[in-house]
Amino acid sequence: MASTNISPNRMELMRLRRELDVARRGHRLLKDKRDGMMQVFLELAQENIRLRRESDRLLGEAAESMALARAVLQPEILGEALQLSSQPASVKVEEKQIMAVTLPEIVIEADLMQEKRLPSYGLAMTSADVDVAVTRLGNALPALLKLASVEKQVQLMAAELEKTRRRVNSLEHILIPNLEENIRAIQLKMDENERDNLTRLMKVKDMITESAILERRARDQQREALAARDQ
Repeated sequence: MASTNISPNRMELMRLRRELDVARRGHRLLKDKRDGMMQVFLELAQENIRLRRESDRLLGEAAESMALARAVLQPEILGEALQLSSQPASVKVEEKQIMAVTLPEIVIEADLMQEKRLPSYGLAMTSADVDVAVTRLGNALPALLKLASVEKQVQLMAAELEKTRRRVNSLEHILIPNLEENIRAIQLKMDENERDNLTRLMKVKDMITESAILERRARDQQREALAARDQ
C-alpha cells in the first residue's frame, strides 16, 4: 500500500530507490544467513538425537548394574557407599561463534575416569555390581555434558533462526513491496505532472503564437490603411 505522506519529487524518488537497493541487498544477505543457519541447525539437531540415544543407552546400562547391586546389597550399605564423597570433575564453559550466533560449549578439563574420581567406598562392603554401576555412570557423564551443550546450542540456533526468518519475511512481504509501490506511485505522479506541464506549455505556446499572429495582422492592416490614405 502506497504511503500518503510522501512528496512526489525527484529527491524523494532517489531516496526511496536507495532504500530499496539497501533493502534488497539486506534481503539477499539475510536469506543466505538463514539458509546457512538452517544447515547448521539440522546438523546440531542430528547430533542432539545421536547423543541422546547414546546417553540413554549408557544410563540404561548403569541402571541395570545398579538394580543388580540393590538386589545383593542391603539398602543401608548401598546408600552409605554411594553417599561417600569423591573428587568433583573439572569442566568449563566456553563460547564459540557460528553464523554470528554465540553458542556455549561444555569442555571437560580432565579425565573423568581417573581412579581418584571414583567414590572412595570400602570394597569389602560392596559387590562388583556397585563398581560396574559407578564405572558406567562415569562413562555416561561425558555424553551427558556434551548432550547438555548441544541441546542449548539447538535452542539458541532455533531462536536466532526464527528471528532471521521473520526479518526475511518482513523485508520480502512488507518493506520491499511498500517501497516498490511508493516508487511506482511517485513515478506515476511525476509522469502525470510532466504531462500537465507539457500541456500547459503547449497551451502557452499556442497563446503566444496566436498573439503573434494577431499582432502581425494588426500591423499589416495598419500598413494597408496608411498606404490607402497616402494614395
